[in-house]
Amino acid sequence: MFLIVGLGNPGKEYDKTRHNVGYDVVDRLAATNSIKVDRIKFKALTGEGTIAGKRVMLMKPLTYMNNSGIALREAMEYYKLSVEDLVVIVDDIDIEFGTTRIRKKGSAGSHNGMKSIIYHLKRDDFTRIKLGIGKKPPEWDLADFVLSRFSTDERREVDKMVIKAAEAVEAILKDGIDAAMNSFNIKNTAQD
Repeated sequence: MFLIVGLGNPGKEYDKTRHNVGYDVVDRLAATNSIKVDRIKFKALTGEGTIAGKRVMLMKPLTYMNNSGIALREAMEYYKLSVEDLVVIVDDIDIEFGTTRIRKKGSAGSHNGMKSIIYHLKRDDFTRIKLGIGKKPPEWDLADFVLSRFSTDERREVDKMVIKAAEAVEAILKDGIDAAMNSFNIKNTAQD
């Protein structure tokens, strides 16, 4: 089984914020693959089903971003999953807005959700799909920026990015990470 985790914060006040694009991708995967993500398990909202012929659990941690690793670790231990069975979908302020990047490993950078996951797994060599949410304006506090909502124009681009990220998850499951990286780690263009 694969564990597909979209990072975000629970609650209506965080819905559609920059920090919740991971949740948005899980919602997209759930809708396009007829998986109900409606069970509370492992301190997360979860749903099980099949994507690209593979058994998956979709997960939206309910622990708030800074403790995302708790929910993820509990599920991995329960199902005896390895890091090869894990895909984390996360917002990123350090890549170009609207960009989808697949990585096999890496540091957490300034992202507290990723810091929590790396801390709880005690390793950083797991697949992650990073979504460019824009650079923080100099006058903004980082927390305020990532918890802000996108403008109408930005949201149109983000919706395309969410679709692309869901397709990237499916490609990872179907063809493996190397093939998916070759297909998806290209610059997004207006023709997407």
